[in-house]
Amino acid sequence: MKVELWAIGKTNEKYLETGIELFEKRLKNYLPFTLQILPDVKVKTTDPDNIKKEEAKLILSKLAPDDWLVLLDEHGQQFSSMELSRWMEKRLGNSRRKMVFLIGGAFGFSPDVYTRSNESLALSKMTFSHQMVRLFCLEQLYRAMTILKNEPYHNE
Repeated sequence: MKVELWAIGKTNEKYLETGIELFEKRLKNYLPFTLQILPDVKVKTTDPDNIKKEEAKLILSKLAPDDWLVLLDEHGQQFSSMELSRWMEKRLGNSRRKMVFLIGGAFGFSPDVYTRSNESLALSKMTFSHQMVRLFCLEQLYRAMTILKNEPYHNE
């Protein structure tokens, strides 16, 4: 199964870009992986609901009907790293073509995106910038793969 991480908007901080590139490269050693940066939506409003609606149009237009959509959302299910590795192992065994992890914009997701999603995961109860979540998600996906391969990255 192909795994993709989608995020809205560019990463502005060089230190985050460096970490993202590092874990993206490492992760590709374990599975077919792509990081896709979706452009910020161009709207003439600062209303969060309108921004989320426009982001939803973009996201939903890029998804295939059989894609497994996993939202990175503060209200999602939380896992330890070991639990995430078992979760990944189950999902990777699915007959789906692609699993998409989605990091929303600054205002979160529209109801349409929640409706289309298959699952939601939370990285923490704390709030992180959507740019930092990219790095944290990639590191955790890499950690999960090293756990599954019994490699010495994770200490428990």
